[in-house]
Parts: sequence; structure tokens; C-alpha cells
Amino acid sequence: MLAVASSILRKSCVKQAYRMTSNMVDKTVDELKDLKISEVALQKPCADSKPSNKSKGGKFVLKCPKGMRDYTPDQMAVRELVFDKIKKCFKKHGAVQIDTPVMELKEILTGKYGEDSKLIYELEDQGGEILALRYDLTVPFARYVAMKKIKNIKRYQIARVYRRDNPAMTKGRYREFYQCDIDFAGEYERMLTDTECVKLVCDILQELDMNNFTVKVNHRKILDGIFEHCGVPEDNFRPICSAVDKLDKESWEDVKKEMVETKGLDPAVADKIGVLVQKKGQFDLIEELEKSDLGENKSAAAGLSDMRLLLEYCELFGCLDKVSFDLSLARGLDYYTGTIYEAVLAPDAKGENVGSVAGGGRYDELVGMFAPKGRSIPCVGVSIGIERLFTIMEKKLQECRTSSIQVLVASGQKGLLKERMKLLNMLWDNDINAEMLYKANPKLLTQFQHAETERIPLVAIIGESELQEGKVKLRDTATKEEKLVDRASFVEEARSLLLNCGS
Repeated sequence: MLAVASSILRKSCVKQAYRMTSNMVDKTVDELKDLKISEVALQKPCADSKPSNKSKGGKFVLKCPKGMRDYTPDQMAVRELVFDKIKKCFKKHGAVQIDTPVMELKEILTGKYGEDSKLIYELEDQGGEILALRYDLTVPFARYVAMKKIKNIKRYQIARVYRRDNPAMTKGRYREFYQCDIDFAGEYERMLTDTECVKLVCDILQELDMNNFTVKVNHRKILDGIFEHCGVPEDNFRPICSAVDKLDKESWEDVKKEMVETKGLDPAVADKIGVLVQKKGQFDLIEELEKSDLGENKSAAAGLSDMRLLLEYCELFGCLDKVSFDLSLARGLDYYTGTIYEAVLAPDAKGENVGSVAGGGRYDELVGMFAPKGRSIPCVGVSIGIERLFTIMEKKLQECRTSSIQVLVASGQKGLLKERMKLLNMLWDNDINAEMLYKANPKLLTQFQHAETERIPLVAIIGESELQEGKVKLRDTATKEEKLVDRASFVEEARSLLLNCGS
């Protein structure tokens, strides 16, 4: 009996041990399967994963993101030339420079750009803050004024902005681009700063030899008066304004279709708007509107009064011939409250429109959105759309030097590297931009060719005879005229020659 019991117990233990071993093996197999699946998942992207920036061969695709680009030395030379001229105009009008972060809190930017708010580049949560790339320089400036509790400032800023747009780079439309802004914040005499913005645009474009342009001006109060006069519901003013803003790119029929089919406007009301918003002129148009039924509208009357004063001041500033009072100008951004303006270039030789190259307006309520207790600071400003200007000016690349070097230090014989270095250092110590070729014994012809290619105005030449006589030979790259001068006075002689050649 005991033997039977012992046998049964042994069999039970064996079965239990087998079950335990089997379970452990199964568990191990499952773990190995999971590990294999993980490895495969890492090696092969899932169907809904984002596209890779690698080609089939495993190498990165070398390209800039859509709507962004690199700049060559030639292009940068043009950009610096343009920026310098714009800064000169800003400073001539007494503006001071500020800078703001490339990112803002998302809540600062949203709700300020109307239908264009969808173009804001939103960023993922970083450090507990929801951020976005700045869409323009105006809203960050308003935040800056509110945060610093500034009462008045005339500021300029040149910086990159970002828009999640469909790029058309051949026409100067990018996702990353520079804006050059000047803004006036504070209480000033009515329409003075508005007019100065128009004058600034004219000065800048003429400074850049863009003389065939028009600055279109209008007033948000006039547009609101038109919408009210024609029977547009007040809550539909901004959507209809956004549609009118497309008249510079689309026909009236297309704009009307958007008003009626997309924004639910009565066709008869749209027709009334169409009669008015296609008008343009100067004092004659103001008089016509003031005498019409529209002149009895309170909002329109206030806007027309401002427009009359603006045109009078433009005449005093000598820029009235470049200004057009254009009722089709609407500018779709929500924050504008008064004057609005936009500069457009005339079609080029091929009949192609470059589009707007500057725009801005008055935004008296924007700072109050950020300021404590809604403290309002009136503001007006203008932004130069620099990328479109670059698209035109890059055709003049051959006229622009990429190098800032004024003197090339050269030698005509071998073994004079250290002597060239001594002359080079003398020029640097006297704040003259200079360089030499980084070879021990370059050929003289090669050095002359470098000076011509880089348009370096002057070449300082040292040789055995010059060393013995204590002289330096100065060569004008353009005329090839040479002058032998004393080594002790060669820096001053070089500076004098540079002044004569305009460098």
C-alpha cells in the first residue's frame, strides 16, 4: 500500500515539474517572439508613419525644406546692400531697433490674423508651454509694448517670420522670410504717423531704385461703413472684408461667388458692395463719396475725413503722386482699426505682377489685448516685404561685390610670405579690410586675377627691390595704374587711393 502511494506521489511530482518547465519554456518563447517583433518594428516603419528624409540607399536627401532656401555669397551681398539701405531710411526717421523671440506663446498669436490664423506654425508642448513660430513682427511688438508698459516708441525690426503657406518661391513667396517693420506706438496728432509710414515706403522703394510703384491706401472705417450701408450683418464684416481683400488677385465675379456661396451673403447686397469697392482715386473720390448716401454713414464719414487729411499730408511730404485711394484694399488681418496701405510694383517687362512689396496700417486695439486692464496704446506701422524685392534685385548680382576686402597683399617673388604677413597686419591694425592668398609662393598673375574676380580695389605689392628700397607698390585693380610709395606711409597712401576709388 505504501509503495503504491509512493509511486503515485512520484508521478504527481514529475507531472508538476513538467508543467512548470513547460510553462517556463512557453513564457520564454513568447518573450523571444515579442523581442523579434520589436526588432522588426524598429527596422520597418509602420504604414501610417511619417515619411523618412532618407533615400532608398539609406543616405539623407540633401534639400532645404519646402518654402525655405540657402543663400549664396552673391545673394547675401545683395541682401546686405538692401538691408543697409532700409536701415538707413528707418534711422533717418528716428526709429530705434528692438528684437523679439522667434517663438511666442501660442495664445499670443491666435485670433489676431483672421482666416490666415491657419497659417501659424504650431509647435509641440515644450517645457509646459504651448508655442508657435511668429507669423509677423506686429503682434510680438504689441506684446512687447504691453509687457514693458511702454507709452510711446518709434521702433524698427528686421527679422525672420514663418507661415505654413503653399510656397511659390519663383514669385518670392516663402514659408520662412524676412520682414522689415517700422511702427509708431503712442498718442500723436491725428494722421501724422500714418502719413509718415506712407512716406517711408516711398523713400525705401526709391532708395532701392524701384520707382514704378503705387501705394494704395484705404480705411477700415470706410469699409465698415460700406458694409453697414449695403446691409451686411455686423458679425459678417470681417469675413466679407477678407473676401474683398482678394480683389487684387481675383476678378469681382470670383470674389462675389465667395461672398454669396461660401459666406452666405445676399447676392443683391454683394452687388451693392461691388459698385463701391472697385472705385479708386484721390481727393475726387473722397468728394464723390462724401456727397453720396455713404457720406451719411457715421463710420464712413470718419474714415473719409482721415483719408482727406492723409492725402493733404502726403502732398506736403511730396509723395502724393505715388498714392492711390483704393476702396478694394482691405487687408484681411483682424487687428487693423483705421488706415491701411499696401505698396505694389507695376507689372514687369513680361507683364507679370510681382504683387505687394509693403503693407501695414493702424491697429489701436491690439496692445490692449495684452495690457493689464485693457490699457490701449494707439499704434500704426508698415512692413516691407523684402523677399519679393530680393527676387527682383537678384538680377543685379553682377553689380554687387561679395567681398568687403579693400586691399590684397601680393608678392612677385618667392620666399616673401612673412613680408606679406607684416604688410597685412599693418593694414588690419589700421582698420583696412585686407587679405592675401594662403600659399607660400603664389604666382603674381594669379594674385592679380583674384583681385579682379573679387573686385578688390587695390593691390599692395612687395618684392626684393621694394624691400631694399623701403617701398611698397600700390596697384589700382580697375585702371592697372601703379604707384611706388614709402613703406612708412603706405597705409595712408592706400587709404587715400581707396577714397578716390569710392571704397
